[in-house]
Amino acid sequence: MASIELPINNRTLKYRLFEIVPGFLSWGALVLLVILAIFQPILCAVYLLIIFSTILLKALGVAVHTLTGSKRVKLAEQTAWDEYLMDIEAIGKNKTIIDFDGPKNYFTDRHKKILLGLKNIQHPKPSQLYHAVIIPMYNETFAVLDSTVKSLTESKTSPKCLIVFIAYEQRGGAAARNVASKLKKKYHNIFYHFDIVEHPSDIEDEVIGKGANITNAGMYLKKWVNQQAIKYSDVIVTALDSDNRPHKQYFNHVSYEYIIHPNRKRLSYQPVSLFLNNIWDVPAPMRVVATGNSFWNIISVMRPHILRNFASHAQPMDALVEMDFWSKRTIVEDGHQYWRSYFHFKGDYSIVPVFVPIYQDAVLSDTYIKTLKAQFVQLRRWAYGASDVPFVAIRIFSKQRIVPFWAGFSRLVRLIDSHLTLACLPPLVAFGGWVPLFINSEAGRSVVANQLPEILGVVQRFALLGLMVSIFVSFKMLPPRPARYKKIRTIGMLIQWFLMPVTALVYSSLSAYYSQTRLMLGRYMTKFDVTEKASTILAGINKKQR
Repeated sequence: MASIELPINNRTLKYRLFEIVPGFLSWGALVLLVILAIFQPILCAVYLLIIFSTILLKALGVAVHTLTGSKRVKLAEQTAWDEYLMDIEAIGKNKTIIDFDGPKNYFTDRHKKILLGLKNIQHPKPSQLYHAVIIPMYNETFAVLDSTVKSLTESKTSPKCLIVFIAYEQRGGAAARNVASKLKKKYHNIFYHFDIVEHPSDIEDEVIGKGANITNAGMYLKKWVNQQAIKYSDVIVTALDSDNRPHKQYFNHVSYEYIIHPNRKRLSYQPVSLFLNNIWDVPAPMRVVATGNSFWNIISVMRPHILRNFASHAQPMDALVEMDFWSKRTIVEDGHQYWRSYFHFKGDYSIVPVFVPIYQDAVLSDTYIKTLKAQFVQLRRWAYGASDVPFVAIRIFSKQRIVPFWAGFSRLVRLIDSHLTLACLPPLVAFGGWVPLFINSEAGRSVVANQLPEILGVVQRFALLGLMVSIFVSFKMLPPRPARYKKIRTIGMLIQWFLMPVTALVYSSLSAYYSQTRLMLGRYMTKFDVTEKASTILAGINKKQR
């Protein structure tokens, strides 16, 4: 049980049974509705009322956390994290910093208390920290990666504190190698260190995916850090997707959180992923999906107990070296990294929210149809995070358990619930209230069953209130409208929200059922399908041609 690696070909019967659990429960929720509607319409009504009540509570929570979270993100963007680090650097240098004075808000009040607490404890100095950035690539264009690397040069953190590695795939061929080499030629003198690392193809015990690539680059980084005699604990590693643009204060915010937490080695640092880079260019369904995913990330940082590694995240290098970096056996290495870390540190591990965002691309290919397909491919990969259920379960229900049972069990329940909710709630909300009346004529004699469509309407109206909050926040988050688009496109940004029920069913629910069913049947997803990232310029040209 000491191993934190996923099995590839040696799954036990116990492991296989837990692989079946997510799909069994998600399909079972729908099958149970039909069975109850046929044989026990009253119980069916009670079943749906419980579900609808749960949805109402969740809708209220989503609305509240979306509003408060978006305000917190905005405040973090405006916070001078570089100046906060200067205050910490000044501790012990006979400078008066405890009388820190600034506008009263969440971060300034917190900063003053932190300065008082840091006076008497050992902590790293901001000036001794480095940020290593690993950017994996496969077939992305130079334009996409150049924008990402350029954003690093615009950071409030000095480029001379950044160590940047472009991790390209050998299977990307000469094109990938040429893009990486071109980036090295352009940026090699700007950062403390800049290099490119090729990940060999067809390595045994690796699935084709990002995790194996960035782990290979991490091993290369380890050798380089050793050569430079830099302490692992002075390096914070961020795995940055190829289309990511970190906020200019991102690295400063991460440094700040790293310094102020004594248990820093056993923490990950999770920024808010906002899919807004190209939001004006993508088709309406993709805008709804991207905005919804952005809101979920905002909500998550306001609820640290459910926060998990997602997309780009940071972790101390000393922890990563101990863990052999990331998993090479899964296509969802980001979310899985939480569980690897949790079990590696025997339950003494958590995630610190970083409220400044990392801006990412919404899904966009070179044609409308390809874009619709690419979005589904991306979401089914994310939904394959259900493969973590057996990984966690066998470590909780084991005599060799190394984490506290109830703490681990509660995390497992939330993990299962998140995948169950993703799959079955959209169809239950859309059609559940009508199922008893259509399937069983006897249900028409039941007052409760007859009231279900009306109750469903109330639930949907409450959901509409949550949608209005989402619309309000989304308009405040939008980047400026590009000059190539007329004002009428702003109206489209409003009308698009009528597509939310459709996107919830077609993308969220179907992608979850797809991935959970494959896991249930043992048809494992062993290849990371790279999301296409067409440049916004190309997208604009294509739109004019259509």
